[in-house]
Amino acid sequence: MKKSSLLVTLPALALAGLLLSGCGMFRSTKSWETAKQESPLEIPPGMDTPPATAALVIPPPGSGQIQPAPIPGAISDAFVVSGSVDGAYQKVGQLLAATGSAGQVTSHDDSAHSYTVNVVGGEAVAKKRGFFSRMFHHDKSTADTATHVVQVTVNPSGNSASEVRVQGDEGAVAKLIDALKKGIGS
Repeated sequence: MKKSSLLVTLPALALAGLLLSGCGMFRSTKSWETAKQESPLEIPPGMDTPPATAALVIPPPGSGQIQPAPIPGAISDAFVVSGSVDGAYQKVGQLLAATGSAGQVTSHDDSAHSYTVNVVGGEAVAKKRGFFSRMFHHDKSTADTATHVVQVTVNPSGNSASEVRVQGDEGAVAKLIDALKKGIGS
């Protein structure tokens, strides 16, 4: 009985091995030989070169509106108000003249729509302290009473809006931005 089971088992294993390993025998591997070359893609007329209209030409630096020289070590913040540049420039000038607490105008340039303002103090910028510093050194807050020079510029922003940009010391910029936003209602 051992011979008959061995005679049946060996051919069955050989047949199973052939079926499992020979699955690729029944497929054609010459499909790549029957492939045809397709024609290359064609570019539609008028789409082969980019347009060279004046709208895509980048203007040289400094050809636009004259920007005031940046203040070294300064930050910049801005907000947008509705209305023309001249109207926004006049509103900012009236607010700076009316509110002495925001700052004192030292100079202005009507052609560049800019003001130079002296701001006394400013919001103190909180410095992060470590665990031991907070634990052993109690709060020693000092009020900022120094005068900071801040540049206020009004630029166009879209068709019917203007951008009011303030540059200078971080605390003074924050103080002046807050005062201008409250006064203009932006």
